[in-house]
Amino acid sequence: MPTDPTGAAALLAWCEASDDETTLDASQLDLSRADLSGADLALATLFDTDLTDAKLVEADLYRAQSADAVLDRADLTGASLVKVDFRDTRLRGADLTRADLGSAELWKVDARSASFRHAVLDGAAFQEVSLLGADLTGASAHNATLNVALDESTVVTGLTGEIRGPARLGEGDAERELAGLELELWLNSRGASVSVLNSPPGTVTYYARVDDEFPRERPAGIVRRRRAGKSLSDEAFTRNLRWEPTEYLRRYELGHNEDDHVEITEEEATRFILRIRAKLHRSHGPDHAGGDTSVPPLGGQPG
Repeated sequence: MPTDPTGAAALLAWCEASDDETTLDASQLDLSRADLSGADLALATLFDTDLTDAKLVEADLYRAQSADAVLDRADLTGASLVKVDFRDTRLRGADLTRADLGSAELWKVDARSASFRHAVLDGAAFQEVSLLGADLTGASAHNATLNVALDESTVVTGLTGEIRGPARLGEGDAERELAGLELELWLNSRGASVSVLNSPPGTVTYYARVDDEFPRERPAGIVRRRRAGKSLSDEAFTRNLRWEPTEYLRRYELGHNEDDHVEITEEEATRFILRIRAKLHRSHGPDHAGGDTSVPPLGGQPG
């Protein structure tokens, strides 16, 4: 039982209720440190509920609703959170190892340093969820939306699935958005094996190399990734004024390339190509068919 007498009395009354179908309404109760392991909390209402350090091991919270609740450091190992609706809820340092969050909806949830190791996130919608320092080792996220905040301490080794973004990557005091191929590369370069559905099969995604000297509007070079089912092919627009194979993106995925780059639109890629062709036309005359340019290809030499 929780140490708070009001919370303990309400929980005892619920446990002793003769109606087995009575759902728990724990709104505005202090249930911190309560042991509810294995409890049937399906359809529970957790509005402004304090479950700090509570034990909810293998508890059933099917379709439970929470708003402004606090579950910091709660132990939800193996719990069922299928179709829960958690809004403005804190899960800082919570343990959701092997928890099932299938089709769960989390909105503006603070899950910093939480463990989702080997959790099921299939069909879940994480909207504006902080996963700074969280551990998603071995988690399954098929057809999941991960509109989340990440940082370098977020662990994604073995994360699998097909996800939607975008995510926000914290870099010191700054933050930048990751979407599409950029998000996919960031996750997979850290041990995940995911596909980002913002870039569906059969499409082409364009990338540009940028730095202080070459901003997005005038990048140093561009590359594209073509998708056809599970097949991928990468090409850089080279100084030969044509698309040629490149290993740039694959080297980045393997951690062998630290160049900065951003995803760009097809229109931006087209503007880059037209600008380079016009530059060479002015430099060499209309009959020039190729040759060198000061703008390097994004992936280095093709191949």
